[in-house]
Order: sequence, then C-alpha cells, then structure tokens
Amino acid sequence: MSSVIRHIVFFSVRPGVDIETVRNGLMRLGDIPHSDAFEVMVNGKTDPLSDEIDLVVYAEFPDAAALEAYKAHPIWADTTAKVRPMREMRYSADAVSTLG
Repeated sequence: MSSVIRHIVFFSVRPGVDIETVRNGLMRLGDIPHSDAFEVMVNGKTDPLSDEIDLVVYAEFPDAAALEAYKAHPIWADTTAKVRPMREMRYSADAVSTLG
C-alpha cells in the first residue's frame, strides 16, 4: 500500500489586502517541481465556524524527501517572504494518507 503526504496550509489575509493578490503570489509555489498535485483555493466560507480562513494551499508529495525539497527550494523562500506581510494567520498540516 503506497502513501502520500498531503500538505495543507490555511491562510487569512490582512484587512485591506486583496485576496487574489495573495492567491497569485502563492500560485508561484506550483512552479516548484517536487509536488504531484498543487493548487491554491479561495475558501467558499460555507462553514460558519471557519469563515476566518481566506485561502487554502493544497499539495501532495510522494514522500518526506520530496516535501523537504519543496520547502528548501528558492521559490518557496521567495514566495514566503513576499506573502508573509500580506497574511494574518497561517496554519499548516502535513498528513500521511494511504488512500492513494
């Protein structure tokens, strides 16, 4: 049975900052070659208990080495430096799934 690491990051955008500007900045992470799947989504805010989340980054990695290589890539550091001042909150989870 193979496994995959699902990397999920939740962001809230600072008041007065355009969500699409932050989303477009985060989309650069998709240029890093180590993920098998990557997307940046705007939260639909249909759950009243999580309406503070504006954006979700979702990526899949075949193993821990690929995830570490992703985080070590220069695009990751550059994107983080540019996006950090525009966000208020960031929560990240790396979960191992066997659903394939």
